[in-house]
Amino acid sequence: MTAVPQREVVRYFALIPAAGVGARMGAAGPKQYLPLAGKPMLRHTLQAFLDCAAIAHVYVVVSAGDGYIDDVVADCGARVTVLRCGGATRMESIRNGLSALDARGDDRILVHDAARPALTPALIGKLIDAAGANPAGGLLALRVVDTVKSTRSGRVETTPRDGLWLAQTPQMFPYELLRRALEQAPDPEAITDDASAVEMLGLSPQLVEGHPRNLKVTLPADVGIATLYLTHEHI
Repeated sequence: MTAVPQREVVRYFALIPAAGVGARMGAAGPKQYLPLAGKPMLRHTLQAFLDCAAIAHVYVVVSAGDGYIDDVVADCGARVTVLRCGGATRMESIRNGLSALDARGDDRILVHDAARPALTPALIGKLIDAAGANPAGGLLALRVVDTVKSTRSGRVETTPRDGLWLAQTPQMFPYELLRRALEQAPDPEAITDDASAVEMLGLSPQLVEGHPRNLKVTLPADVGIATLYLTHEHI
């Protein structure tokens, strides 16, 4: 009797590009290392993935000369690997990271912004449960609930909000699909997030309801909001 080959179990890896300089924050150093609730921002981000049992490994992409990361990951254990191959742009860092990590074609890669420190293991699990089997991948997102105004025509106009979402991260895709999408994008400058590269292949990633706490710290005012979420777990 011929043995039926066993299908390899899909693994889930986190990939965190953290080579940015955070120019819009106006801080003295990279914003991912700013102190939030007693820890560097990036340390909170890492902890969400470390506390999620479904995540097999966490990869952090930093610049070659990063002098902060070793202290941040000192107590993270063997589930975190630092990749010193960060590029000039976020997408370049992600492409370099994908080339360096040890993954099979069908493994799922969860790309997450280093500056979204209030992510929770529950949100990660929600994304995996809802879209883990989707061949086009999926991402956390928020429905647009406010009235949307546009000035593209040179005047103020109201844009219908029906069907509009605000993309968050993690954004999760099969390893080979994400590599192909980023390498074959016909217009790299049009890639505003990982999902947009996959969409250029004619695919439709699944949107999974996220949470306002998973905000991206971009401006100084965002620091206080993120700190509030990190220090009040019930919010």
